[in-house]
Amino acid sequence: MTTTTSATNNHHLSPAFPGRAPWGTANKLRAWQQAAMDRYIQSQPRDFLAVATPGAGKTTFALTLASWLLHHHVVQQVTVVAPTEHLKKQWAEAAARIGIKLDPEYSAGPLGREYHGVAVTYAGVGVRPMLHRNRIEQRKTLVILDEIHHAGDSKSWGEACLEAFEPATRRLALTGTPFRSDTNPIPFVTYEEGNDGIRRSSADYTYGYGNALGDGVVRPVIFLSYSGNMRWRTKAGDEIAARLGEPMTKDAVSQAWRTALDPRGEWMPNVLRAADQRLSEVRKSIPDAGALVIASDQEQARAYAKLIREITGEGATLVLSDDSGASQRIDDFAHSQDRWMVAVRMVSEGVDVPRLAVGVYATTISTPLFFAQAVGRFVRSRKRGETASVFLPTVPMLLGFANEMEVERDHVLDKPKKDGEEDPYAESEKEMDEANKEQDEDTGEQEQFSFEALESEAVFDRVLYDGAEFGMQAHAGSEEEQDYLGIPGLLEPDQVQMLLQKRQARQIAHSKKRPDEEADLLELPAERRPVVTHKELLELRKQLNTLVGAYVHQSGKPHGVIHTELRRVCGGPPSAEATAGQLNERIKKVREWATRMR
Repeated sequence: MTTTTSATNNHHLSPAFPGRAPWGTANKLRAWQQAAMDRYIQSQPRDFLAVATPGAGKTTFALTLASWLLHHHVVQQVTVVAPTEHLKKQWAEAAARIGIKLDPEYSAGPLGREYHGVAVTYAGVGVRPMLHRNRIEQRKTLVILDEIHHAGDSKSWGEACLEAFEPATRRLALTGTPFRSDTNPIPFVTYEEGNDGIRRSSADYTYGYGNALGDGVVRPVIFLSYSGNMRWRTKAGDEIAARLGEPMTKDAVSQAWRTALDPRGEWMPNVLRAADQRLSEVRKSIPDAGALVIASDQEQARAYAKLIREITGEGATLVLSDDSGASQRIDDFAHSQDRWMVAVRMVSEGVDVPRLAVGVYATTISTPLFFAQAVGRFVRSRKRGETASVFLPTVPMLLGFANEMEVERDHVLDKPKKDGEEDPYAESEKEMDEANKEQDEDTGEQEQFSFEALESEAVFDRVLYDGAEFGMQAHAGSEEEQDYLGIPGLLEPDQVQMLLQKRQARQIAHSKKRPDEEADLLELPAERRPVVTHKELLELRKQLNTLVGAYVHQSGKPHGVIHTELRRVCGGPPSAEATAGQLNERIKKVREWATRMR
């Protein structure tokens, strides 16, 4: 068996490999990869967990380590376990480039003599764990568990991994997102109890987004957030209107979000148009830059692809399911100059398309795990100064994730329970399962929020960058929006911040020239635009209810009748879901009625 590899002969390798390492790092490996290698070689552990931000080069580190272990006869073969069919083939291709031959089609029986090992999926291990255990018991094996948090996706997968790989000589676990919303222990991961009595995953080496950004290994991300008025009809037949991003119930947020993503409204076409303009700007300095829409299901993905053709005059690559055809379409797109790809979930993790520089987050999946994986598709750096741009709906949870890009988290095994305090990452297990499903079709699980989207509009809301927010609301297509879309695609991180500050100052100066009474509320500068907090909304509802109560005695009509009449005259949803503007209109109207009766 040939066990040596040509780590130095790598001019044909992908951007993640050592010979193409970004500026300022070691000749063969990036600084973090070399440091992780040194730590491993010094301690020679049986189990090693490496946490590295998406785009940092986990594959390079793992295969270089595999090469070292094979060369020094610590192991005789390699097994790579990946989340998807596409990724296991990608691993086999990457390994082949440095002389390690993995069979991505292995299903049973003895392995061909020309191979150094196999690449399989977690689902495949789940079906036949004993097959892999028998192989591993026969020869000293390194098992590489890619995105190991998937081993906790189901009890059966975790048990299968334990059964199959317990006899392995060495196990290397990799992840870019070492946290889950459930408390399923991840196999071969060490958990340590803190002073608070809570067990958290313990990594042997961690390389976070903040460190990678400082080293120039990943791109900085500019998040462009879009709000707007939404209108929909509930299952009960009620029509509700709300502004995306305003305080409202969890159900209302879900329905407003889904209304925004409906391809028949105005929100998605306007956001896609803005994203395409941003892509054109980026391509001035990065000619092959591509864009990706991450959709919720196949039906919406097809509709978005149709919208892109209407907007741009060019077709989009459509990736609907994790099959061999989809894999080929991703590869073809990765090596083309095409502008747009639309995909359902499967491109959220591990898929290496380094030219992706613009993204549209058009799914209602709201776990920090999925969000981090999705944004990870756009941060892979190829040359100094590249930036990534991701378009988001103004949903508080997503904005929170965007503002916490640099926060490193561990997998918490014991959920903290504090009175009156919610864990922002304590999503339901059901939602986490939804984020990790490989199927593309709508499961119908949203039936409890059954509704009909009626109308949507898009309003440029703000830019989020490096934990700070810039800009103020502006109409889609306005000069103010164009100002932000036109930020150059090649900039140093501090230049991005400086430009955003200049754009914001220019926008405020422009709007100050107009008298308040002439200005659209959207055009008012931030310091003069009313900010409505949740507490202020409660006060407005209380004030309305007090006035309605007084009018009950004056008119003799029941409370419910008056509220219904106010909704009929002023429009909008029930008071509990009404915006500040709608509540003020009703307050004004009920006062007008009371005055007339005197």
